[in-house]
Amino acid sequence: MSTSPPAAAPPPADLPAGPPVDGAGPTLQSGPAVDDGSGPLVDEEEARLRVGPPADHAAGLQAVRLSMANAVRQMGVVKATRNLRALNQVDGVDCMSCAWPDPKGHRHTAEFCENGAKAVSWEGVRQTVGPEFFAAHSLADLAGRTDHWLERQGRLTHPMVRRAGAEHYEPISWQDAFALIGTHLNGLAGPDEAVFYTSGRTSNEAAFLHQLLARAYGTNNLPDCSNMCHESTSAGLARTIGVGKGSVSLQDLHEADLIVVSGQNPGTNHPRMLTALETAKRNGARILAINPLQEAGLMRFDNPQKLRGLAGRGTGLADELLQIRSNGDLALWQAIGRLLLEAEDAAPGTVLDRAFIDQYTTGFDAWQRHVRAVDRDAVLAATGLTWSQIETAAAMLASSKRIVHCWAMGITQHHNAVATIKEFVNVALAQGMIGKPGAGLCPVRGHSNVQGDRTMGIWEAPPAFFLDALGAEFGFAPPREPGFDAADAVRALRDRRAKVFIALGGNFVAAMSDTDVVTEAMRGAQLTVQISTKLNRSHVAAGRTALILPTLGRTEQDLTGGRPQRVTVEDSMSEVHASRGRSAPAGPLLRSEVDIVCGIAAATLGDRHGIPWQDFPADYDRIRDRIGRVVPGCADYTERIRTHGGFTMPHGPRDSRTFPTPEGKAVFTVSPLEVLSVPPGRLVLQTIRSHDQFNTTIYGLDDRYRGIRSGRRVVFISAADLAELGHADGDVVDLVSEWTDGRQRRAERFRLVEYNTPKGCVAAYYPETNPLVPLDSQAAVSGTPTSKWVVVRLEPSGT
Repeated sequence: MSTSPPAAAPPPADLPAGPPVDGAGPTLQSGPAVDDGSGPLVDEEEARLRVGPPADHAAGLQAVRLSMANAVRQMGVVKATRNLRALNQVDGVDCMSCAWPDPKGHRHTAEFCENGAKAVSWEGVRQTVGPEFFAAHSLADLAGRTDHWLERQGRLTHPMVRRAGAEHYEPISWQDAFALIGTHLNGLAGPDEAVFYTSGRTSNEAAFLHQLLARAYGTNNLPDCSNMCHESTSAGLARTIGVGKGSVSLQDLHEADLIVVSGQNPGTNHPRMLTALETAKRNGARILAINPLQEAGLMRFDNPQKLRGLAGRGTGLADELLQIRSNGDLALWQAIGRLLLEAEDAAPGTVLDRAFIDQYTTGFDAWQRHVRAVDRDAVLAATGLTWSQIETAAAMLASSKRIVHCWAMGITQHHNAVATIKEFVNVALAQGMIGKPGAGLCPVRGHSNVQGDRTMGIWEAPPAFFLDALGAEFGFAPPREPGFDAADAVRALRDRRAKVFIALGGNFVAAMSDTDVVTEAMRGAQLTVQISTKLNRSHVAAGRTALILPTLGRTEQDLTGGRPQRVTVEDSMSEVHASRGRSAPAGPLLRSEVDIVCGIAAATLGDRHGIPWQDFPADYDRIRDRIGRVVPGCADYTERIRTHGGFTMPHGPRDSRTFPTPEGKAVFTVSPLEVLSVPPGRLVLQTIRSHDQFNTTIYGLDDRYRGIRSGRRVVFISAADLAELGHADGDVVDLVSEWTDGRQRRAERFRLVEYNTPKGCVAAYYPETNPLVPLDSQAAVSGTPTSKWVVVRLEPSGT
């Protein structure tokens, strides 16, 4: 366990204090004048960067100490106590740092993880950003700042406008802001010139109204953050089991005897999952981890809610770790399918579930013919594993009766991501692992309500039954043509086919691939509207006219309509529950997302279609009543939220082994084995998060699990690649990505860090590396950016 750091130096008086830093080296708070106005500060960050050994465990006493210290520094004792005690409690605040479900029974007083505490502290910070700030900082000035600096300035408190040709934002009234949006939208040549983006932190109520606004206006241009992360999951599952969501409950993980974790780092990205893995281990489960990097959260979990964890005697997690080459998963799972079939041949009736296959599936014979012929050498080349390692993994599956398959963005952001997810499904179907206790498919989504957004209709290609129900409820004919997803929205803005971009939360510019292209596309828009809590890169890459509309955070009291309001969300396991903020708003002018969307709608649509926009903010139950009549599975929505606190969405494959595919059964699929090659002297880069980060939000400059202090521009690389390429640990290089169109993209000044990663594979943090991924490099079928397969070469910086 790491030793405690020396006492941290106090932060500059004009900055929110950051968390104390674990280990040697300068602390974040004492760091370079990160906020003195000198620009991007890459050189200063580079000089402060410290690299130490990676951690061998996650959480523990260190996580408690850092979480509490950061919360108190950011929010003060009273507010920190109020917000953290309500986090993930019944009728409390739903945590915005991931979509992991809450326990249904007893909940710990501290029902949150380190990253949840960081998210609440980030939102609840006492510093504010108002008109004086924008008067002092031009757009050119803000464009030169780091993303970390932008978000550390504090909470947005006033509606602001950047007028055409102006270099500064200036205050604007809410009514004038709504009127400005309405004028722009009503002045377009057609509704498809507008884009309505949604972030996964948005509530169900706001998301439902946002899609209603877009469709009543006349477009299905409803991209959302799922287009960038788990769209491959939705596409793969919809085709194979008929529902684009996972098929497990939290209890299923507790009851599994094998949990497979593919392309996922739960210690950083979904820390509360570690508690479920610990429970499963104590119930006798084994864990098979498949990931290029050996992550601390898959090695040992020191549960800070238990004395054993606080004492540093935690629970070992992964029984086997396959450090697979990036993009080797499709080959691995086809090989595992082959080995399972061979094991069934040797001992009929012991490995496959023939009764399930015969009754509930179709396509098995074609799949088995395909995987029986899979080429062993091709598999070894694609995975970088030995055949013995693959046999060990297959034996773990063959000997297990209750298997849960988990995965995240390490799987979904490849060109063949959908095919890989279909292969997970193939293996699960072959063993009958859907629709029984302790087994199923578990995509682990990162944003707190991204799954709920899709349920509420945030989708550029909604099914006809949803549009039929929406039209019947509100008395209009919704558009039927598919709209823009995230990448198509950028292309349309770039080509001036789209003119207005309205974002309900998020940081679209930093989150998307091909950052430079996205930035210029947004700057060419006639109007950009950002509904936000904190300053970020998307406010800087502003349209010719731009609005910043400050909204309440999830931890804040919502008294819209003069009464306490609550909202609802849906987690990764289809549980819908309420969330109600406790803290006073950061400023008196903040409005709820519901109120803002209704204000835009009223100013744009007026009484068109007779939709009562002015009534919805007064009582959110009026929105939930409409949801209950439109959204499948949400009947009696208002009552179930009010009396029971929540409910579970229906899921045919999980609940009754019914599969709403065109075939009426679960579908085995056949995917060609794809083995990607890399030219000599090149490497495959995958983008990752640090432990001090949530999506594009940078809480701090540390990643203590990987041994990084006070910096982010690092590349994790194997000793073998360093030697082969003639580099040394600590060298500073530029990353240059190469693509088949002949274009090259460059990200400058990254320090090489020797790390335990497969030869030929390197890793670096996003959004710093997003500029290396072309807009047109997308997963087949789903369109997700291929951020886990980026071919790069290393060049010494300055050449």
